[in-house]
Amino acid sequence: MRHYEVVFLVHPSQSEQVPAMIERYRSNLEGRGGTIHRLEDWGRRQLAYPINKVHKAHYVLMNIECDQEAVDELESAFRFNDAVLRNLILKRERAISDPSPLLKDEEDEERRPPRRDDDDDGRGERHPRRDDRERSSREYDE
Repeated sequence: MRHYEVVFLVHPSQSEQVPAMIERYRSNLEGRGGTIHRLEDWGRRQLAYPINKVHKAHYVLMNIECDQEAVDELESAFRFNDAVLRNLILKRERAISDPSPLLKDEEDEERRPPRRDDDDDGRGERHPRRDDRERSSREYDE
């Protein structure tokens, strides 16, 4: 059996259906003797460019090990599901089960302590506008 990396994008109006779709694809793959080494639901994200006038999509990443028939059936399921905007299936040399760089970055942000602002109003450091500086220098000249 070969290793594959699968990414598919789901229409944002169908985001609540994603867990059911994942379970359907998982049972399909496992029913054909395949295994899922990594499954990441990246959630709703901004697209690089609009697809059918849609600017966001729900992203899902899977690393699977299966035969060609299972991949063909998965491709067919993507093709006939109108909620799947795009999909990409790549052949990999080995099984990848480590968290993706995208997921690692999100986990790092969650672990990072919140940024602190020493100002009591919470707006950050403020500088006088140029007009105010000019006005104040003129006041001193008079």
